[in-house]
Amino acid sequence: MARHDPPIIVKRKKVVVFGGHHGGAWKVAYADFVTAMMAFFLLMWLLNATTEDQRKGLADYFNPSIPISRISGGGSAALNGSSVMTKDEMIRDGAGASRQYAAPELREDSGSQAVNDDEVKALQDLERQIKDTRDALESDDLAKHIETRMTPDGLVVELIDSEGTPLFEIGSARPSPLLGQLLEIVAPVLATAENSMQVIGHTDALAYQGDAAYSNWELSADRASISRRLLVEHGLPAEQIVAVIGKASTEPLSADPFDSKNRRIGVLLLARRAEGPRR
Repeated sequence: MARHDPPIIVKRKKVVVFGGHHGGAWKVAYADFVTAMMAFFLLMWLLNATTEDQRKGLADYFNPSIPISRISGGGSAALNGSSVMTKDEMIRDGAGASRQYAAPELREDSGSQAVNDDEVKALQDLERQIKDTRDALESDDLAKHIETRMTPDGLVVELIDSEGTPLFEIGSARPSPLLGQLLEIVAPVLATAENSMQVIGHTDALAYQGDAAYSNWELSADRASISRRLLVEHGLPAEQIVAVIGKASTEPLSADPFDSKNRRIGVLLLARRAEGPRR
C-alpha cells in the first residue's frame, strides 16, 4: 500500500514596516486649532451680545483715545458693570464717547466736601442748555466746533479746531473770526451759571516752529488768555474766571497726537463742594 503522509504546509509571516513613531506634534497643532475656534466663537458671541456703545467702550479700554480719570474704571464703563466707587446717578460723557464718568463728588481728594445733588443737576441742566443752543444753530459748520462733557471737576465746554476752519492762526495766538463767533454764542449761556471757571488752552503735538524759547506751552497759555478776554467782552463776568491755563499737547482728544481736534479751548465750570468755600 502506498504511504499517505500529510502535506507539509509552510506559513510565511508578512512583516509590514511602517515609517516609525511620528511623535505628538499633531496634538499640539490640533489644540491650537481648537483654541483658535473657541476664541473665534467667543468673539462672535460677544459682538452679538453687546451694543455699539459697549463695543466702542471695550475698544477704548485697550486703546484709549481721550484721557481717562483714575476713578472712571472698575467696571463703570464698557459692559455696564458695577463699581464700589460708582453712584446710582452717572453723568454721561457728552463729547460723543461712550465712557461714563462718576459724579464729581467721587474725586479721591474731595474728602468730606462732596458735591450737592442740586449742584450736579445744575451742571447737567447747563450742559443741556448749551447742547440745545448748539443744535439750534443754522450753520452746522459752527455747531460741530462745540462739545460738552462732564468730568470729576465739573462741566467742560470745549471749542474744537478742525482742518480748514481753525480757531487761531497756525502757530499763533491771533484768533480767527470763527473763535469770535463761537464765544459770542457760548458766553451768554455760561454767564447764566454762578460757578467759578477756568479757561484752558490745548494744542496738538506738532512742535512749534518759531523761537526756541516759545513752545506749545506758551502758545496754549496765550490762546487761553485771549479766549478769556473775548469771553469777558461777550458778557461773561470777569470775576468768575479764576484761572487761565495752558496744557500744550498733554491732554489730546484723539489717539492721533497731531489731529486737529486736539487744538481746542476749554472752559471748565468748577463744581462747588458742599460745606466748603466757593472755588
